[in-house]
Amino acid sequence: MHPDTPAEGAGEHRSGFACLVGRPNAGKSTLTNALVGSKVAITSSKPQTTRHTIRGIRTTPGSQLVLVDTPGLHRPRSLLGQRLNDLVRETLLSVDVIGFCLPADQRVGPGDTYIANDLAELHRVRKVPVVAIATKADAVDRDRLAEHLVAIDRLGDWDAIIPCSAVGGEQVEQVGDLLASYLPPSPPLYPLDQVSDESTVVMIAELVREAALEGVRDELPHSLAVQVEEIVPREGRPEGDPMSDVRVNVFVERPSQKAIVIGRGGTRLREVGTTARRAIEELLGHRIYLDLHVKVAKDWQRDPKQLDRLGF
Repeated sequence: MHPDTPAEGAGEHRSGFACLVGRPNAGKSTLTNALVGSKVAITSSKPQTTRHTIRGIRTTPGSQLVLVDTPGLHRPRSLLGQRLNDLVRETLLSVDVIGFCLPADQRVGPGDTYIANDLAELHRVRKVPVVAIATKADAVDRDRLAEHLVAIDRLGDWDAIIPCSAVGGEQVEQVGDLLASYLPPSPPLYPLDQVSDESTVVMIAELVREAALEGVRDELPHSLAVQVEEIVPREGRPEGDPMSDVRVNVFVERPSQKAIVIGRGGTRLREVGTTARRAIEELLGHRIYLDLHVKVAKDWQRDPKQLDRLGF
């Protein structure tokens, strides 16, 4: 931490925006959820599952940290990949502090160097503070973690370096306080009880996509897009027991991928529906009927018109 940066809780209230960056599968979404204390970003063992910049809001007595969780920066292989990278860079230009996530269970590699160079250029142009965060610290022993922290230190000139485990909860609060210490003095930007500014429709689509990504082959995550067609309150329900009909389309690029999502005899799609329905009911606070359809949108990742239609 900079010596002239006030600690969280000291002096005036601070509010502002923080962005978590890192290569795909660096633990950014899991850390966002842990910092907010609520599920606002989908998590998956598959890389590149975040497609939108999710804003999670962490409010404490001394600060309000608005977390923008971006897609992983990577060398793009499609128009979708290029648009996701552009989204990250746009986001970086508008935040007060950046958290660079480097997972402790993976060696610092070319992907990290690629991002570190981007951040060094951004720091030169805009002087945005960058905190290097060694995520997944619970996945390695103490010696390996120490080795990882040294490698992070050599990678660039960081304002601070801190290890944490979002899954185990170790040092999560300290990461939040450290990021908040770089925010400008400001009253809260959002209501104190709000944890995200994402729309319900986007959250529902993300929950369906998370359920569909569990346990599928590596090729599928990049080819999967979800669109909520409608959310309609069920008529004639008794007062105090509302229900909604939620119609959702899952798009893939090829018929073979459609078969993977549906599964033999529809078993896989039923599992996806059950998992997603529970998560959506928790989000909405009442029961729903989830109507899921899987459709083929040929090569949508490379088609500008289809990317626009799907919200990218």
